[in-house]
Amino acid sequence: LLSLFNKQNVPVFPYMSVRESFNPESYELDKNFRLTRFAELKGTGCKVPQDVLQKLLETLQENHYQEDEQFLGAVMPRLGIGMDTCVIPLRHGGLSLVQTTDYIYPIVDDPYMMVWISSFMGISFSSNVVLLILCTCEKWNDERDKVMPLIIQGFKDASEEAGTSVTGGQTVLNPWVVMGGVATTVCQPNEFIMPDNAVPGDVLVLTKPLGTQVAVAVHQWLDIPEKWNKIKLVVTQEDVELAYHEAMINMARLNRTAAGLMHTFNAHAATDITGFGILGHAQTLARQQRSEVSFVIHNLPVLAKMAAVSKACGNMFGLMHGTCPETSGGLLICLPREQAARFCAEIKSPKYGEGHQAWIIGIVEKGNRTARIIDKPRIIEVAPQAATQNVNPTPGATS
Repeated sequence: LLSLFNKQNVPVFPYMSVRESFNPESYELDKNFRLTRFAELKGTGCKVPQDVLQKLLETLQENHYQEDEQFLGAVMPRLGIGMDTCVIPLRHGGLSLVQTTDYIYPIVDDPYMMVWISSFMGISFSSNVVLLILCTCEKWNDERDKVMPLIIQGFKDASEEAGTSVTGGQTVLNPWVVMGGVATTVCQPNEFIMPDNAVPGDVLVLTKPLGTQVAVAVHQWLDIPEKWNKIKLVVTQEDVELAYHEAMINMARLNRTAAGLMHTFNAHAATDITGFGILGHAQTLARQQRSEVSFVIHNLPVLAKMAAVSKACGNMFGLMHGTCPETSGGLLICLPREQAARFCAEIKSPKYGEGHQAWIIGIVEKGNRTARIIDKPRIIEVAPQAATQNVNPTPGATS
């Protein structure tokens, strides 16, 4: 993903807008209403395996390591398959159109929070236009009239929080609920960083903890005794609730602050960590580099207790192997070694709002454009930051 500079780099999550955790009965829904029950496949079940997808799409871009192409008389930056965005030069004044698209099935039960998560997957940069894609569930009966206002309000509030707006879209009936959209912006060359300039000696920085997929999955297991019994010896219900809440807060937080600081600290490349896990996206980013480099990951910051849960489940999640999907994950950034510690300290500054974190997780070395995780990576347990707070945004109350 490209990093776009936002000159109005302000706190992007409305901690001041506090509301209670989602209670279906507060919205005249059945007390057993769960949004996640309106999607049968989740996590890796919704994804085409990365190696299969790579093979399917490889013919779209031949001669990957050749020079940049020409388009309308301007240089078209090289972006490899799997980078999830496009940069298209425009005919006017050296400007470029930058665009990305994404959508998701429900992974949390609060419709309003689910919309924030799906919105911020697509607008982690400062976009000017959001095209809303919304598929309502054909299985809904009375629920539609109660859930849809929350979803529409969520899109509106999340877009306003990100400094953009919903300008159009498509809504259809579908067997499953689907939320997402297209984010578009027009910018000058100095407003984005191409993700292809990592050099040996750089370090790898990650800006959100891993384990969101584990957290949302085991939260659903609280209602499924046969699954809960597999993990109840290594985690408590309170641990699961805290991890789930922390996962929601992280997924509903823009990457805009981290993207802006990439410019301040001279980042060389970056991508966001989403459906193919940290290793999958690190491999994609490594293949994009102009220099012959490889990425080596030594540390894995993980939501508290989720590493133990993953271990108790065998290789079901793939968290320790770096293949566990993340949703609206952080940025994996290649930074000069002398800048990395300063970046990690700066992002925690109160002036950017609460909750931002970053960790140095690995190195860039000379290599053949690959990425790997060492055999026994250090697991950094990331404690919940909001253990005693309810910090979900209130519908209609963005800052």
